[in-house]
Amino acid sequence: MREIAEDIKKWKNQNKAVAIATIVKANGSPMRPIGSKMAVTTDQQITGSVTGGCIEGAVYDESQEVLASGKTKMLRYGVVSEERPWEIGLSCGSSLSVFVESLQTPEWQQTYTPIMDVLEKNELLACVTLLDGANAGSKLLVWPDGHTQGTLGSPELEKAGRDAGLNQLITRDPKAVKLSEEVEAFVDIFIPPARLVIVGAGHIGIPLVGLAKVLGFHTIVLDPRSAYATRERFPDADELILEWPSEAIEKLIPDQATFIAVVSHDDKLDNPALAAALKSNAAYVGVLGTKRNVPKRLDALRELGVTEEQLARLHAPIGLEIGAVQPEEIALAVLSEIVAVHHGLERQGEVRQKSIL
Repeated sequence: MREIAEDIKKWKNQNKAVAIATIVKANGSPMRPIGSKMAVTTDQQITGSVTGGCIEGAVYDESQEVLASGKTKMLRYGVVSEERPWEIGLSCGSSLSVFVESLQTPEWQQTYTPIMDVLEKNELLACVTLLDGANAGSKLLVWPDGHTQGTLGSPELEKAGRDAGLNQLITRDPKAVKLSEEVEAFVDIFIPPARLVIVGAGHIGIPLVGLAKVLGFHTIVLDPRSAYATRERFPDADELILEWPSEAIEKLIPDQATFIAVVSHDDKLDNPALAAALKSNAAYVGVLGTKRNVPKRLDALRELGVTEEQLARLHAPIGLEIGAVQPEEIALAVLSEIVAVHHGLERQGEVRQKSIL
């Protein structure tokens, strides 16, 4: 949704009717992942993609019918058979189900503004949409704290939808689910863009930035020492901030897609930065060090006003246990743990230890 949101806003401001097509199911290896979207208007404007090209024309035509009728439509595409080569299908050997809705429906009118607010604020949200039945297209928005907005038509479905939304918020994967024997829904997940904040421009920070960029993170390096935080040492970092890390973290306002790795190995930098990070909404906070020094670290953080509940979020020592020694190996361990947390493999600061080498 994020990649097409600006175009949708523009079209809505121009009073154009808009339809959205979403991949809700897929078998095989489709060109685009589940949850991918394409939005269209009645005047041949298109943004986003559901396959990369092979069925976009057909989806556009079907979307025009949805805009005209106001009724949702489920489209199914598979491999074109040799017996019926004129049919519209996929060349990648996959099959897709694409759900098409009009943004002019009452359901979208009720949820459009909160969804756009969530995207603008970089918050995490689940959107549960009924795919079948008389209430197809009905929506329930589910936030990580469990509060909801919208309706699915009955208390039973809304409870099931809330539970499904909270479950998928843990894994952060969109998915079609059964809310009852008769009713199926699609749980869409709106994920904020991920930021990796690295406290310390030392020897570990350099490979950490490089690997994080490969994984698509927006990288921010914090260090008040101008001799360390230089463009020569960090040519690929998106931001270099020469400030006291704790103050910089507060200015960055960490959100649910912010991951903070404290690796300066200097307590006067690390502990205030950790205190600021743990008091924020950051999705992950980890610190370099040894298991032996963890109790001392925790005591220092308590003195800085960090609560026991906040301390439970701390990953110390940082990274998965893979026997890492070299800076590049430590960076791999750190990013592996962050990826695990990002996909919900975490409970109270404990990540399931899985060998990755």
